[in-house]
Amino acid sequence: MIGVLAEFDKPYMRSKRFIVGVDEAGRGALAGDVVAAAVSISDKFYEDNSLLKSLEKLNDSKKLSEETRKELFKKLSHLKQNGVLDFEAGIATVEEIEKFNILGATKIAMRRALDAVNVRGNLSLANSSMPATLFGEGGSDLSRAEVLIDGIKLKNFPYRHFAIVKGDASSLAIAAASIVAKVTRDEMMEKLALKYPRYGFEIHKGYGTPLHLQNILIYGASQVHRPSFLKKLRDETPKPKQAELF
Repeated sequence: MIGVLAEFDKPYMRSKRFIVGVDEAGRGALAGDVVAAAVSISDKFYEDNSLLKSLEKLNDSKKLSEETRKELFKKLSHLKQNGVLDFEAGIATVEEIEKFNILGATKIAMRRALDAVNVRGNLSLANSSMPATLFGEGGSDLSRAEVLIDGIKLKNFPYRHFAIVKGDASSLAIAAASIVAKVTRDEMMEKLALKYPRYGFEIHKGYGTPLHLQNILIYGASQVHRPSFLKKLRDETPKPKQAELF
């Protein structure tokens, strides 16, 4: 699998030195912040079989067990500490989700993650005014990396990027970002579970499971729930017919 993921990325690298994969976690949750991760991987990594083998279990985080995700996150962290690759998790808060909506907040989190790896790696990421094309840009393009983002193309986003639908199951860099985002957010929700033990955040990580919905009905919303999401949930709940009230 790792070989297939690596081969997918190579055409996007072209004359660049790096690929930066971006993915998010928590976009559909009813509670907690949204987290995005950016993972910067060099061309040398893609040519080193021993490095690729160290991530042989890598895949879309949703397809992996929690144990495997944590194992991969540990390996990615080790590679980061040794300067082999770089990654950053960007966070947008519940307050930002309410202010800018979930799409706006997700873009904020992605931008924060990209800002960090861009500065640390001196990547000179191209701004969004430069078109993304596999056939090369003009001589004014001084960027050292291409950005691959899971999903559809983002409007009003500061960095030039390729949008890859189901990229977390296709691209090595995006799959790595999906691991970083998911494990980072899961750990955040586990910490919130200690502060708000009634809701079971350590189990469902803030998503709308029957247990979570039941606890919201019993205890009401906490400070880390997303009011706009709960409003949508109430609006989408079928209203009982008048005859059913008696």
